[in-house]
Amino acid sequence: MTLVTLKDVLCPAYEQGYAVGGLVTLGWEDMRAYVAAAEAENAPVILQAGPSCREHTPLPVLGKMFRHLAESASVPVVAHLDHGYTYEDCKIALDSGFTSLMFDGSRKPLRQNIDETAAIAEMAHAAGISCEGEIGFVGYSGGEGSNGTDPAEAAQFARESGVDAMAISVGNVHLQQNKEGGLDEDRIHQIDAVTDVPLVIHGGSGVPVEQRMRLARETSICKFNIGTELRMAFGAALREAVNSDPDRFDRVTILKETHDPVEAAARAVIRAFGAPPQR
Repeated sequence: MTLVTLKDVLCPAYEQGYAVGGLVTLGWEDMRAYVAAAEAENAPVILQAGPSCREHTPLPVLGKMFRHLAESASVPVVAHLDHGYTYEDCKIALDSGFTSLMFDGSRKPLRQNIDETAAIAEMAHAAGISCEGEIGFVGYSGGEGSNGTDPAEAAQFARESGVDAMAISVGNVHLQQNKEGGLDEDRIHQIDAVTDVPLVIHGGSGVPVEQRMRLARETSICKFNIGTELRMAFGAALREAVNSDPDRFDRVTILKETHDPVEAAARAVIRAFGAPPQR
């Protein structure tokens, strides 16, 4: 297996009742651990470069890193732009070798969101790659509040934007560190009933694992974005590595000790989504 598009991994998930992890990367150490985890679980994985990642590392560099990992991987790997806010963001990602573009027009009026997302989808499809859009707004823990997805607007967005996957706001929140909440399943079923596109949950770290597993089996939710809980695993491992020997200063030696804990955390995330073994 090697580099694939988002549609390549979500279509089988949609048809067979499982989900794929969109794992949010911040650097080489975590993305490498995520691919190792996917290989160990024999499951596909979506490597995601979000805004904070792009502030640290330019998109052309991230594209090469993702592609390098994908080309030697034994499982399907998607190189995904997460929360591209402009046409230019998405064009740079496309030119940098990404195989999936997520355009986030969720803060904009419905008509503008549909039109701008459709333009990104058209650009992506012309290049043979995938596009994800968002309808409704997924808020941030301790920050902006959410605006839940209206099922009728979701149906219109899915029909007119041409996206391959649609992110929805159904009680999920970005950057949530606990799993005390849960998703609005009534709203999910209403959206599911009027759309025929794979659904995406951003802020998946705040969703109880049992609910993730069940919704992956029973609904059109085919992708959960997981970032915060994996960053927490990385941070805990890094803190332990640094504190275990205050005299150490070699960053490579220290960072190597994050690999196994992050791989183990990513394996647990991936396993819960229920993907059948890759052939």
